[in-house]
Amino acid sequence: MIPTEDYIRLLPEIVLTVFGVIVMLAEPLLGPRASRKPLGIVALAGTLAALAATVLQADNQGLAFFSLVLVDDFSVFFHFVIELIAAVVILASLEYLDTQQIHAGEFYALILFGSVGMVLMSSAMELVLVFIALEISSISTYILAGFRRRIAISSESSLKYFLLGSFATAFFLYGVALVFGATGSTSIIDLGMVLRTGHHSALVFCAVAMMFVGLGFKIAAAPFHVWTPDVYEGAPAPVVALMSTAPKAAVFAVMLRIFFMASVPGWFWLVWISSVLSMFIGNIGALVQSNVKRMLAYSSIAHAGYLLIAFAAAQGIGVSAAMFYTAAYAAMNVGAFAVVSHFAAAGERYVSIDDYAGLGRRHPVLAACLTIFLLSLIGIPVTGGFFAKFYVFSAALRSNLVGLTVLGVINSAIAAYYYLRVIVVMYMREPEQEEPLPPISPTLGVALAVSVLATIYLGVLPGHVLEFAQAGAAQLIK
Repeated sequence: MIPTEDYIRLLPEIVLTVFGVIVMLAEPLLGPRASRKPLGIVALAGTLAALAATVLQADNQGLAFFSLVLVDDFSVFFHFVIELIAAVVILASLEYLDTQQIHAGEFYALILFGSVGMVLMSSAMELVLVFIALEISSISTYILAGFRRRIAISSESSLKYFLLGSFATAFFLYGVALVFGATGSTSIIDLGMVLRTGHHSALVFCAVAMMFVGLGFKIAAAPFHVWTPDVYEGAPAPVVALMSTAPKAAVFAVMLRIFFMASVPGWFWLVWISSVLSMFIGNIGALVQSNVKRMLAYSSIAHAGYLLIAFAAAQGIGVSAAMFYTAAYAAMNVGAFAVVSHFAAAGERYVSIDDYAGLGRRHPVLAACLTIFLLSLIGIPVTGGFFAKFYVFSAALRSNLVGLTVLGVINSAIAAYYYLRVIVVMYMREPEQEEPLPPISPTLGVALAVSVLATIYLGVLPGHVLEFAQAGAAQLIK
């Protein structure tokens, strides 16, 4: 019989699933042209209930369900990050769906179901369970990417994401099969015990390479990044806010567990090369973009590169730096896409950088919010982005990765150009024609306020979150 504690350790996943099913069951009760805001409110309640369940889960740490799941400070940290991202994305979507004339409550159910896969990834201790959780998350985001189904570019986005994502998943699964062939187990705990003996066959190195291909695709790290700009451009803006942060945080959690807890060999130079390629391809690609969504897509590739620097650093400081970076990046990127989703209007017509001309005068609050998020993405002090980069570069320097740190700083300087270009356009250029901007709805206002406060909080008082991350890192590598 399964103990009650096991269910408590899986309570956030259960809560999200139950609310997702409620949304699906309630969907047919609304008229075909009715607003789906009530379902969005139910989904939001689900994410808040999951946050409360995570607090309860944090007090009942340990293994569950025959050691398939481990609840520790590390997994709880990512639970909070992913559930907060889902809550803010739902808030930002409530007006967006009405503006885009999308009358489908499944949108909110898919966000909840996708979140189930993401949070499960952070606590999974079995590679087969990681694969299942990865698929739950991926299938939801494949569908969400094509949710503007009457628009060709959105369907193209979903199809590309699905086809390339399926290939990547196959690589990961093949790597898992090779790990099993080499060690006789797919449990991360067992792998750690076997691989620490130091006897590594060629099969293990092949498995690590295969798994890195699969996971590298999910975090949009180069050279597995080619899908990112097209998919981000076609997907609804709130969906891009979700898929550029929450699945990445979950996959980074999986990578940290496999690399450091299972002690798999042969990944250092893979990460080093991928980090450098991601930073340069992402930043140089973003320099030549005129579409804001594509620019932020290339920017996300570059940020994956910054984060991989932390992976290459020494275990203790590198893991906590990577965890802090995922939280800070989530706050500023979700906020930036919330602004884009509101400004884009019906059909997402206004997504070029020139469309933002004069926004500082036309809508000072919206422009101020976007400015804060862009400055944080650069890494300006008093924002979360500053401390995120500071901790990552500091961890790399303390691990004697001077060359990688220098390349990271050079790329941060390159990135400043295209982020500042948007700010200059907003405040120093007059618009060619002035379209009336709708007022910020209360729900979007809350989403922006949460994102701004989180961005500033992580830049002014990072101590609490960093201590939480350090506690999680200590449990991971003990």
